[in-house]
Amino acid sequence: MTRPLPRDARRALFVYNLCFPLVFLGLLPGFLTRMFRRGNYRDGFGQRLARYSAETRARFAQSGSVWIHSISVGETLVALKLARVWHEHDPALRVVLSVTTTTGFALAQHSAADWLVVIYNPIDFPRIVRRALEVLRPREIVLIEGEAWPNLVAQAHDRNIPISLVDARLSPRSEQRFRRFRAWTGPIFRLLNAIAVASPPDVERWRGLGISRAQLHVTGSIKFDHAAPSGVSRADEFRELIRALRIPDDAPILVGGSTFPGEEKALAELLPALRTAHPGAFLIIVPRHIERVPQILRDLSPLTLRVALRSRLPDAPSPPDLLLVDTTGELRDWYALATVVFVGKSLTATGGQNPVEPAVLAKTIIFGPHMDNFRGMVEHLLANSAALQVADVGELRTAVLDVLASSERRTQLGTRARAVVAVHEGSTERTVALLRAAATNWPTPGENPCDP
Repeated sequence: MTRPLPRDARRALFVYNLCFPLVFLGLLPGFLTRMFRRGNYRDGFGQRLARYSAETRARFAQSGSVWIHSISVGETLVALKLARVWHEHDPALRVVLSVTTTTGFALAQHSAADWLVVIYNPIDFPRIVRRALEVLRPREIVLIEGEAWPNLVAQAHDRNIPISLVDARLSPRSEQRFRRFRAWTGPIFRLLNAIAVASPPDVERWRGLGISRAQLHVTGSIKFDHAAPSGVSRADEFRELIRALRIPDDAPILVGGSTFPGEEKALAELLPALRTAHPGAFLIIVPRHIERVPQILRDLSPLTLRVALRSRLPDAPSPPDLLLVDTTGELRDWYALATVVFVGKSLTATGGQNPVEPAVLAKTIIFGPHMDNFRGMVEHLLANSAALQVADVGELRTAVLDVLASSERRTQLGTRARAVVAVHEGSTERTVALLRAAATNWPTPGENPCDP
């Protein structure tokens, strides 16, 4: 049984399909260059075109899987957490988890099981999406954070497949863009059966895009839900690695998480001042993109520091000055070792990275001025004196030295940070309950453009 698209959705989809091929062709040379340079999609590129091996097709021979659609590492961690909790409630559940990036794919593959199949996302062209749906035959589709691809949403609607957006996030930039093109984005979002948001203020922000109030559900954030399982902790294993480098257990450790260009060198340049006040201070850098590691090493070379690479442990200079983590999916467990955490993409780049992982661990958190992607959480942390925001490298040095000088202050900051994120506890369970209700309790999408 099919459902016709509303007129405004047909118009928006027509414009999208007219423009997307042109944009795609314009971006294709850069995409292919990155693909060959990084080795992206060396295995599985055909899946981007909805071409699947006989073995993969056999696993999809029966309909009934839930398709969870993510993009990169951050969304994939949310997707895995959601899948695990959902599977606990329904052991017969079969999940197809699709990702776009090779780093996300590698992370998801570590959790692959007989009930969880990992594939690459199909490109959002009509014929490719149609072929993917014919092979996967999902009973339900779940999008993570903000990726509402128009052809996928429209064809799910046409086939009467419930499709929802969970952990829905609107960065200021995305909100501004969606508002500007509300006549084209709104009709696509209104095809979703449900949009799960983190807090009541988020409801009004989405309503500003023309979304029906009946579609919006406040569940909290899965990303911020520390009560949900997120894999086995490797903190003890990592502590042993650090000990093997002759770093004492009581050494002050500064962890720079998800760093961007310029931030690694800025952190490394803090070491002399830190060691003057705190001999034995150690630095761990976890860059957001590990393919940047060669460039980071070149940036650090003038500082004549002894750098250990995570991939080469325990074979490393002992004791090194800093550890550069060139592996993926380990940030949370390196945070567990931190005395102080610096959250990256906030000092020399814009947007910011997730401050919640260290907050869950009750760590002392410092970030730069550019945290727009996590504006709501940052406002809560700062309002509750649960984190420190600095304007530049000079203020960063002062802040790190100040908190290292007072264990009492670090404890207060960490305790408050954990309390701020505690409101999201149970959000994964609430989201699973919403999704398990499926289409039976959700309004038919597309019929109510906006509540009066």
